[in-house]
Amino acid sequence: MSRLVDECIGTFLRDRTLVGATASSRRTSAVSGRRRAMRARLGHGLAGLLVAFLLCGLAQAQGAGVLPSWNDGPVKARIIAFVQAVTDPGSSDFVAPADRVAVFDNDGTLWSEQPMYFQLAFAVDRAKAMVASKPELAQNPVFKAAASGDMRALAASGNKGLLELLALTHAGSTSDAFTQTVREWVRAARHPTLKRPYTQLTYAPMRELLDYLRASGFSTWIVSGGGVEFLRVVSDELYGVPPEQVIGSSIKTRYEVREGKPVIVRLPEIDFIDDKAGKPVGIQKFIGKRPIAAFGNSDGDFEMLEWTTSAPGARLGVLVHHDDAAREFAYDRESHIGRLVRGLDEAPARGWTIVSVKNDWRRVHE
Repeated sequence: MSRLVDECIGTFLRDRTLVGATASSRRTSAVSGRRRAMRARLGHGLAGLLVAFLLCGLAQAQGAGVLPSWNDGPVKARIIAFVQAVTDPGSSDFVAPADRVAVFDNDGTLWSEQPMYFQLAFAVDRAKAMVASKPELAQNPVFKAAASGDMRALAASGNKGLLELLALTHAGSTSDAFTQTVREWVRAARHPTLKRPYTQLTYAPMRELLDYLRASGFSTWIVSGGGVEFLRVVSDELYGVPPEQVIGSSIKTRYEVREGKPVIVRLPEIDFIDDKAGKPVGIQKFIGKRPIAAFGNSDGDFEMLEWTTSAPGARLGVLVHHDDAAREFAYDRESHIGRLVRGLDEAPARGWTIVSVKNDWRRVHE
């Protein structure tokens, strides 16, 4: 009973302590001190338990009906409390609508990413077809790995390898032709183990969160390590995020006039890698302001969360931890896709929230 009382008190206090990540140690100390004082006043009896439960209810009452695919608990309560604080004009944490910027990673954060990035599956299908007609292409290590189905080798090459494969498999095509190819593939392709269209593998809780933030005056942006042109084809339909609010890795392009028509031609050269330290750079380059909330799932998102939460004021950093093998996939430290080590280790000290897919999500996919 004592432990339950402490948990309810902790939830109530934690969800109301919304200072920036730079003050995470002060936040922890303040919450601990207030918890001890309140615990002493409540005592250990039935009255204390009832009051503590009341505090839990108060922490979540205003969020009733919000984020229905999230289980009630500290994680959901903290997200709601953060949004309420930055949107309340009477709050010391109030943020003007123009500055309510939230950024989201895509793979593993907004949709599944195992056993390979979905965009990688797209490039692999294209590479296999090309090698079948031109076997000499297999001399390229990336082509060879794709054509032989060596997913581990491809994954080890990271987003750079993925982008190189995309560049090689679609070099010379126009941006319009590439868009059409992506649309056709997305309509026909199926996940290798879940046997569902990739478009049905977005995370219901995260789609609700995107909608909730936009309804609260936030602009929502996708900041992905994957190819930006691929993601822009589906971002609006899947997430309600327009193409111009998608930041990602890119290959070089060139303007040409073909048969009297102006086109943008894709070149087999990497332009920008929007991963790890590249994410804050991309955010500054394309958004021009620091976000107040960032959501990711791997160490590739670490710098994005660090950049977001290191500024003063109310900030929210969230990492999705895939720990539900029954409903989706369980992976973190040893995974070749979406590896999460540093984020798990440093999240508590940095004041970041860890979302457990198993415990915090009522459902996973749509």
